[in-house]
Amino acid sequence: MSNSLLFAKAQSVKLTPFFLSVVLYFSLVRKDPQGELWTTVLKCLPIVALALYVLIKGFALNKHYRRSQLILLGLVFSCGGDALLNINLFPFGMVSFGVAHIFYISAFGWQPLKWLLGLCLYVPVTIFVIFVAKYLDEILIIGVPIYCVLISTMLWRSLARAVDVKSFLTIFCAVGAALFVISDALIAVTMFLSVPLPGARLQIMITYYIAQFAIALSTADDGPAPKCKKTKLNNKNNSVKCSTRIHNQTITTKISTSKILA
Repeated sequence: MSNSLLFAKAQSVKLTPFFLSVVLYFSLVRKDPQGELWTTVLKCLPIVALALYVLIKGFALNKHYRRSQLILLGLVFSCGGDALLNINLFPFGMVSFGVAHIFYISAFGWQPLKWLLGLCLYVPVTIFVIFVAKYLDEILIIGVPIYCVLISTMLWRSLARAVDVKSFLTIFCAVGAALFVISDALIAVTMFLSVPLPGARLQIMITYYIAQFAIALSTADDGPAPKCKKTKLNNKNNSVKCSTRIHNQTITTKISTSKILA
């Protein structure tokens, strides 16, 4: 069985609670009844399931799992934000999500900087904030620009990491970060500009859950570096045997050093 199939199989088992909770939410919450306890619980369940995934896929309170720790904290504050938004405490929910983005930014890191990517994001966001400013009250006129900077920075750092690493997990994470921005933009359009989007709640929640899923999944490769040892295959070639432990499965790869040096 290939490494990718082993990886997918391991992920699907640990992500089962997330998939089930998403199906449960969209099956039972037909409209958008805010302020009700049962809808708040159902809305938060998928994020709780993702936090559980980060814990059970491999987690420790040491430097090897630094990214997992930060993303776990981001998920915790996202869950708090979901609850606060659902009970009509929008400013407090926005603060909670802002803190979540700070943890995500820290998880994605600042190297490489890729400042041009950031500039390309901040310009349209600034135009958007200026455009919606007249629709904001005295609290949101301060909170919304700060939040927009935070979520734009989160997207910038995820894109920079994807461009640098170029792996499936980092690219998918960057797609998730972009969907997070789209989800929040849909909220802004419907809430501040009163644009009647068809199926607005579905669009907002589907993009949001995919975004959080992608960000949580990016921790799958977090942990200690794989251990390699040099073994002799024959008189002519040596090999490096690397055993990578992924989700309690040991995957061994042999790489010929003669090919590397050639």
